[in-house]
Amino acid sequence: MTDNAAPPVALVLFGGNGDLATRMLLPSLYFLERDGLLPANVIILLAARSIGQGEAVVAQVREHLDRFVAAEFFDEAAWSRFAARLDGLALDATCAADFAPLARKLTVANEQIFYLATSPALYGPICRNLRDAGLAGAGSRVVLEKPIGHDLASSRTINQAVAAAFEEAAIFRVDHYLGKETVQNLLALRFANFLFEPLWSARGIEHVQITVSETVGVEGRWSYYDASGAMRDMLQNHMLQLLCLVAMEAPVSMAPDAVRDEKLKVLRSLKPIRGRDVAAKTVRGQYAAGAIDGRPVPGYAQEIGAQEAGGGESMTETFVALKAEIDNWRWAGVPFYLRTGKRLPTRYSEIFIQFRPVPHSIFTTPADAGLAANKLIIRLQPQETIRLMVMNKVPGLDQAGIRLHELPLDLSRTEADRKQRQRIAYERLLLDVINNVATLFVRRDEVEAAWAWADDILAGWRASGQPPRSYVAGSWGPSAAIALAERSGHSWHE
Repeated sequence: MTDNAAPPVALVLFGGNGDLATRMLLPSLYFLERDGLLPANVIILLAARSIGQGEAVVAQVREHLDRFVAAEFFDEAAWSRFAARLDGLALDATCAADFAPLARKLTVANEQIFYLATSPALYGPICRNLRDAGLAGAGSRVVLEKPIGHDLASSRTINQAVAAAFEEAAIFRVDHYLGKETVQNLLALRFANFLFEPLWSARGIEHVQITVSETVGVEGRWSYYDASGAMRDMLQNHMLQLLCLVAMEAPVSMAPDAVRDEKLKVLRSLKPIRGRDVAAKTVRGQYAAGAIDGRPVPGYAQEIGAQEAGGGESMTETFVALKAEIDNWRWAGVPFYLRTGKRLPTRYSEIFIQFRPVPHSIFTTPADAGLAANKLIIRLQPQETIRLMVMNKVPGLDQAGIRLHELPLDLSRTEADRKQRQRIAYERLLLDVINNVATLFVRRDEVEAAWAWADDILAGWRASGQPPRSYVAGSWGPSAAIALAERSGHSWHE
């Protein structure tokens, strides 16, 4: 299970039989094993209230992998190696006494990684119990999933509880969007190519759009989602992180704090949206009954769980669109449009960069009719692609002269690459945690700066007393979202 050169590293998955662990974390670890990327000295311990040990937990994990790993990517030899790493431990995360057996199991490991795939309400108790059991010292690190709180105050409470046990350098806060191949490729695109840098500012870019569109509803998680909403669930974390990567200055290196320092500057430069600006620069909506892919779907208030919660009107938004502005020299005057929602027509996540048009066209009609400003389209899901839209001459002869049309320069993976398995974002993140590389993880001050900005908007919505605008499932949200962009002469890219 381990080699002679390195002492064991123990990866402990709290919530080891939960949804995140079974759908994402265990398949990701298996793929690291299959691809020869999982260090030989890593052992994996699944901890949960009710979980097997030894052969029983191995059988449970095999069931999960058979369900969530396609048969074409499953390799029995890799599974045998992976199974040899596995063990389980029944443990109540809130019971201090249950951490003594955990400590005894981990005496063989010089390093311990505690991945908290649990409710954020358990982060504080787990970290306190790890500290009291002597498991939070040098060589230990902890991984936290979002959401870290539901506002700035609760975020600080959780962060303080974790900080009472672990140093900041040992705390890895996950935003799984940062593990996506195309998100990391955005860093390469920006900082490994001089081509874009002279244009990457208000001088060359007219506006930016970031869209995360989902066709699904709340998928049986109504009670969780109703306490969260689109702002907390998606925009405050994932989408602001994407905004930071688009807008940040070049870091001095890829060292963790060098990158995160630059992201923090962007968050602190976001112009607050308060008072009257909340109504002028934000739109929130809630889906009503409609159709997705030709199939009827219920409205938010009719979803499973809504009636059990008492029914009636909910003030929770399932759609948010807003116009953000960054008050610094690079981006002054450039609007950043952010949009996310459930029950929209198409599932995709995308960063859309609209460059400024040429200052003067030398072409005469009909060429001018086809002249369009350049666009950079970075698609994160479902397919990861990068395309730069450029103007090109239409082949052939024409009495009117040169005709133009728009063509894509495909900067995506090659056709051979596309045929390969698309990696799970957690594979990159888990490998970085094991190697103690924090560049793609979120620092405490980033989390709190994002919450401080989002809290102003949430407070404005509460103060207005207005419910979210209704939109039909299968549409692109409330019509006010279209007007939000059109007031500045822009249109959403769809």
